[in-house]
Amino acid sequence: MDRVRAIADAVLYEGYLLWPYRRSSLKNRRRWTIGGVYPRPYAERNSDHWTVHAEFLLETAGDADIEVTLRFLHAVHRQVMDGDTPMDELHAGEETYTTWQEAREREILSGRISLGRLLRNPVRIPVSVPPGIEVEQFGETARFVRSWGRVAGRIEVSAVPAGDGAVRVRAEVVNSGKAEEREDAVRAGMLCAHIVARTGGGAFVSSADPPERLAEAAAGCGSDGLWPVLAGEPGDHETVLAAPIVLYDWPQVSPESPGDLFDGTEIDRLLILSVLGLTDDERREMAATDPKARQILERCGALSSDELLALHGTMRDPRRDVW
Repeated sequence: MDRVRAIADAVLYEGYLLWPYRRSSLKNRRRWTIGGVYPRPYAERNSDHWTVHAEFLLETAGDADIEVTLRFLHAVHRQVMDGDTPMDELHAGEETYTTWQEAREREILSGRISLGRLLRNPVRIPVSVPPGIEVEQFGETARFVRSWGRVAGRIEVSAVPAGDGAVRVRAEVVNSGKAEEREDAVRAGMLCAHIVARTGGGAFVSSADPPERLAEAAAGCGSDGLWPVLAGEPGDHETVLAAPIVLYDWPQVSPESPGDLFDGTEIDRLLILSVLGLTDDERREMAATDPKARQILERCGALSSDELLALHGTMRDPRRDVW
């Protein structure tokens, strides 16, 4: 489970905040560009997804069940207030506080679903996250007001026989929100959405490298916006990760990586050296932009020479997918 969550978290935060990790950076002014599932009125007007799905094979010789988890980021607006006055930026001593957009992790679980039930009828799991507000005081009159909108939709799981002891499982995510403009759509969106499916009593089949007898059935599986791969320990067939990023089977985070840099397709060493090369003013802005950016700054500054050297290069089996 730890290995699955590590790579799923890397997917979840892919693109969350990019180098140079500052609010003023042009590429951080239009965020949430990876794996978004938005309300249909907005999505259809802007060629974005309002529904995504993945299909994959499950082999079973008898009774089996499936559990599906939808994971996504939920946009949170962080507003700086001085008394009753909204502020873009506020200085208190050596600290700077800024208005920005953060995110909360959300997980929707299906619970265990028997394969027999799925073969009879699709199962729908509602997605319903209510709007909310939180207040964090950091001065006599200064505070953060964090707010988020409603996210509504569903997960639909179904299965059909695929021959030779296998069934084709389909997991679909639908956003049923009504927003039409981008800002509202982001607040109602399922950002970096992905599916983790687990089975008991069965074995998932690799979509990229199925056994020859199931090659035709695997080729008949369709995906849109999510691409399924086997996840977990190499050789494990109990878990599938269906992500908005194309991966190989059994991907893993590089063991040399000192922590998430929100861009798994880049090289940690280059990103870390870039952080270490920031000016004092750039570091102050990075720390004020986002708590997770501050963590990156502190982590990079605390790395030893041996830890930095370990990032220089490592020989690995080229058949293994390591982020």
